[in-house]
This record gives sequence, C-alpha cells and structure tokens, in this order.
Amino acid sequence: MSRFWSNVTQGLTPYVPGEQPKLANLIKLNTNENPYGPSPMAIDAIHAATDESLRLYPDPNADRLKDAIATRHELERRQVFVGNGSDEVLAHAFLGLLKHPQPILFPDITYSFYPVYCGLYEIAYETVPLADDFSIRVADYVRTNANACGGIIFPNPNAPTGKALTRSEVEQIVAANPDTVVVIDEAYIDFGGESAIPLIARYPNLLVVHTLSKSRSLAGLRVGFAVGSAELIDGLERVKNSFNSYPLDRLAIAGAVAAMEDEAHFEQTCAAVIATRERLVEQLRELGFEVIPSAANFVLARHPQHDAEKSVLALRRQGIIVRHFKLPRIDQHLRITVGTDEQCAALIAALREIISA
Repeated sequence: MSRFWSNVTQGLTPYVPGEQPKLANLIKLNTNENPYGPSPMAIDAIHAATDESLRLYPDPNADRLKDAIATRHELERRQVFVGNGSDEVLAHAFLGLLKHPQPILFPDITYSFYPVYCGLYEIAYETVPLADDFSIRVADYVRTNANACGGIIFPNPNAPTGKALTRSEVEQIVAANPDTVVVIDEAYIDFGGESAIPLIARYPNLLVVHTLSKSRSLAGLRVGFAVGSAELIDGLERVKNSFNSYPLDRLAIAGAVAAMEDEAHFEQTCAAVIATRERLVEQLRELGFEVIPSAANFVLARHPQHDAEKSVLALRRQGIIVRHFKLPRIDQHLRITVGTDEQCAALIAALREIISA
C-alpha cells in the first residue's frame, strides 16, 4: 500500500479474473470461453480493416455496430450503447444509472465484479440471498416505497450458478420497480435463456447488457453492448464521453459487425455448446455429482464425497483446469466451462479416475 493512494484506492478489493495460464496442451475449462472459433466473416472483416486507415481514429459512436445490433433486435440506434466488453458497459451503468442514495440490490452469489464496482464508485449495496436451490426469488426484489432501493442488477442466467429466470419472472421484477433502473446482465442468455430485450418497449427502466465474448466467440476482441430506452442510453453516453470518447477501435467494430450479421454461425455454435452441456451434465450425475440446472455455457457441480479444492488440484495435475470459488455456500462446487466434446470427455475420464482413487 502506498501513501500516495487515494482513500478509494486503499479500500478497493479488485476483481480476480479466471486464470489465463501459459501452459501448452492444457484443457482450459475455467473462464467460460466459447470452445468454437468466431465467425469466419468476423475474421475476414478484421483482416480487411487492417489497412492504412488504422492511422485514423475510429468512429466514436460506432454507428455501424449500433445499427447491426439494432437491426437484429428490432430497435433504433438511439437505444443501443457499445463499449469495451460488457464489463466496461456495466461500469458505466453502475456510475451513470445505479449511483443513488439508496443501496442497490444484487444476489449474494453472483458475478463478483458487482461489489468491486460498488467499491470503486462508492455505491451502497445489499446482497439478497439466493433460495436453497440457488435460484433468484422474484418476491425478494419486489420492494415497497418505504423500503425502496437505488437499483437492481443480476445476471440472467446467473453466474456462477447458471440458473435462469424466465422472461415473465424478469418482467415481474421490472414492473414492480417502475422508479428504479433494473439491469439484466445477459452475458450467457444465448445458451438457453429467454432474453428480456423484448420487454424494453414497455419498460423505460430496463437496461439489458450483452457481450460478444461468449456466444459470438470474440472474448479477445472485447465488445459489449447495452440496450434500453433512449433516456437510459443517453445517460450511458454522457458517462462514456466523459471517460473515453473512442472506446472501440476499427478492428473491433469491423469484427463485431460481421459477427452480429452471421446468424448461421451463431446458431450453429450455440446449439453445439448446448448439446455438449446436456451430455456433460448427464455424465457428471452418473459419477455422483450434484449439478445445478444450467442455461449457460458452464455448469456448477459438487460431489458429496470429494473435496472441491482437492479435485481442482488433481485435475490440474492431469492438465485440466476448472474454476473454484472459495466463497460461502459454493466452496465445495466446481464451475466447469462447457468445452468441445473431446475436452469434456477428457474431463469426465479424469474425474472418474479421481473419484475411484
């Protein structure tokens, strides 16, 4: 700790991302990356954009990308905001839409970046316990005026549990909080959930955040977006243009536009991940694991007779890494990214060996 740090800096507990090891021949199932490559159209577009024009600043509004997103979701450009991955988009939402005198609400088991943003921007928050089955209880987010909150945010499907609310359940929360911004973080929605985007037309307090890192296989490009009422989007633009007026570079815009337009590749790879996930869940349960139903590209599982941390270390010795959170209620669970069929088969073989040892 330095004497030159501000009070805010001294009080921060930074987010810790999943390990990105530099080891060869590793089966990496710890960071929820898509096992399939991005759209060939996206790669071609990035190559085509790698030319003399890189000497010029990119479009500060990324209008081509906003138009591609708006077209796919039947929205207007003014209802779309883009940024460097959904993490940056979420950061702007915390500062621009969720910083109020009342505390905001999010689940006790959820994306661990949320409390980090609250610390960075000095936002009060309350965590709402998940149910015993790790589901989000709609009733917990229905607040009276006497017990109002400053905002609500949660992933759907939730992370790291993978459990999803239906669109109808999300609507109940949004409708019950008309004077509060509700942010739905849909990073994993394309792997089996119902997006809340169609609700935007009826609810001006709803912001839906997406990323191209997961279902579009562009984690290395860092592109995310939010959609909502023009009023909410204008608030995000004000924050963005007070922080970084050129958030997306020319290559990111080109690749993201092409990825949004290649619907066939998107549908094919999502379907492949979903099919592999269902086989993986069945095989884990055959080994005695308790697996939480998942609508994401990962599963959260525990074995009643085997310590999670020891299993993680044993898997690593066999060249397989999965995620383990040393947190209350889930410290005996493994979060396993859905890889290719071959990767998941290797995982199951290794777990079978570990369990029988």
